[in-house]
Order: sequence, then C-alpha cells, then structure tokens
Amino acid sequence: MEVSRSGYYKWLGRPESERKRQHKEWTEQVKEVYDKSRQLYGSPKVTQQLNKNGVSISERTVTRIMKENGIRSRTVKKYKATTNSKHSLPVQENVLNREFTASKPNEKWVTDITYGTPS
Repeated sequence: MEVSRSGYYKWLGRPESERKRQHKEWTEQVKEVYDKSRQLYGSPKVTQQLNKNGVSISERTVTRIMKENGIRSRTVKKYKATTNSKHSLPVQENVLNREFTASKPNEKWVTDITYGTPS
C-alpha cells in the first residue's frame, strides 16, 4: 500500500474529524426521521423534516446517507377503482355464456378490457 508504518499508526491514532462526527450525527437523525415515518419517507421528505427540526442539511446529503446505509422508502400502492358497477348505462347481455368452442371460423368473437396503471 506504500504507506510507512509510522504514518499508518499516526493515522490510526488521529482523533475523529469534525466532518466525520457531523456525518455520524446526521446519519442517526436521518434514521430516526425515517423510522418515525414508518419507513415511508424518501430523501425529500426526510430533508424537509430535518430542516423543520432545525438541522441544516441538503437533500443531496440525505440521499447519499440513505444510500450508504441501505435506507429506501417503502412505496405504498394507492387503490384505484377501475370499475363502476353502479351506473345507469345499458349493459350488454352475456350471449356466449362461457361456451367458447365454435363449430366454424368467425362464429364467435370475444374481447376483454384489462385496466392497468399507465407507465
């Protein structure tokens, strides 16, 4: 590693830097806000909460801290009703009645509508 023995031991005994101490403190605060949010908040909301609590920290720093510690927001899928059965519109009768086999081509045509979330 091309480091002298004395240089290594000098580095090993060096006191913790102010920046490193600040980073540890911020990491604990980020974890605390994240846990209080039931692990739902991402870096923007964690930053917002910390700033409200008087901690001056950027969103970029919070993002980096969360990434380094494997902290990711839990996404909750919102329920979206895709069918409205209580309408006064005409409803087509089920003439096929689940008999899908046909005796000749083009005798029966079926389709289905599948609702999905847009990408």
